Amino acid sequence: MRIALLTHEPYSPPSGGGSAEAPYLVREFRERGHRVHLFCPSFADEEKVAADPGITVHAFRRWQMGRNTRYRTAKYLLYPSALVSHVENERRSWEQRTGSGLNFDVIVAQHTISSVAAARLRKRLGVPAVLNYLDFLTGFMETWPAPFTKTGLVGALTRYEINLPRRSDAEGVMTVSAPLADRIAGTGYPSQRLLPIQYGYDADRFRPPDRRIPGPPVVVMHGSFDKHHLGPIARGALVRVHAARPDARFRFVGRVTPDLAAFVAELRKARPGIAVETPGFVPYAEVASRLGDATVGIVPYEASNGTHCAFVAKAVEYLACGVPVASTPLENLTRYFEGEPAIRFSTFDPSSFAEAVLERIALPEGERARIGADASARVARGLDWRVIARNATDFIEACAAGAGRPRSAPAATQ
Repeated sequence: MRIALLTHEPYSPPSGGGSAEAPYLVREFRERGHRVHLFCPSFADEEKVAADPGITVHAFRRWQMGRNTRYRTAKYLLYPSALVSHVENERRSWEQRTGSGLNFDVIVAQHTISSVAAARLRKRLGVPAVLNYLDFLTGFMETWPAPFTKTGLVGALTRYEINLPRRSDAEGVMTVSAPLADRIAGTGYPSQRLLPIQYGYDADRFRPPDRRIPGPPVVVMHGSFDKHHLGPIARGALVRVHAARPDARFRFVGRVTPDLAAFVAELRKARPGIAVETPGFVPYAEVASRLGDATVGIVPYEASNGTHCAFVAKAVEYLACGVPVASTPLENLTRYFEGEPAIRFSTFDPSSFAEAVLERIALPEGERARIGADASARVARGLDWRVIARNATDFIEACAAGAGRPRSAPAATQ
């Protein structure tokens, strides 16, 4: 097949969110002999990626895109229309250069932003479209400050996002979690065209360290540190943890965003002397080295449709490195990891979350190593990117071949 892969994120290097998935998906496409036309923002390794004769990079250069670019929200809102124009311009340029048309067998969109463009292109080009919902993007806004959420804009955006598959009659939708699939099915979109594929990780890169060096407990959090990542639960809980365990160190692995900087300042004001590490952005290939020596990994999200529907990557990465987890009771994690000894779920309360973190810190080292190794092996069987990519590609092929009515492929299991 000739596949058009659309994304609003630079293809390489992975910067967080769903960007880590795309290269593994493309690798699976190529191993099956499919040709890939990659429509994405410009990135540093374009020539290296395009060296594969089966991959054509159509880089978007009208403006810079990325998680940390200036005016990000405005650019995200403008990108779908710009991406549609970009695809159409590239098709015309291709025909002028080669004398033949650039036609696709299927359009695959990574994330909701590109799904908006894919829905329009599906109608214009008459090409099957598969939307890959890597999270419930606008659902995260529910925990933003009240002056923003009370305008009614958040509700309008979430309705638009969740109804897009039904309105566009997309041939298939892959979701990052079963709860998100349930919500899309609730709009009237056919459930047989939905496949929860979860969110994966690279099992070759994330694994328990050969040995752990004794030292003070380390509480780690990895992520992009947007507004919805660091709320009252995280702030109140970590203050309580430091009060009970002043020897604990707190490590935030990821770009030091304004939200993270403000959060750390609040922690230091509330608990003078608290040991906080902010190593900044760490390339995907090196993240495991910042997680493996941790005592507990935390997922302190507030409740929202976005957090309940996202399959939180950091929890998977912690477990892959053999690190026990403390998490709020997000619907996606509680369903998938039901009965997992390596995760302790709190309530949506700072005190309860602090108790969960302290309980994980107090685990005897032998028990920590045992449950960590078992959890690492389980996630490797079900959530390695190769497993995710195979399931996704099976589904995409069925969508392209089945006139828009594929049977759901089996989701990965633990």
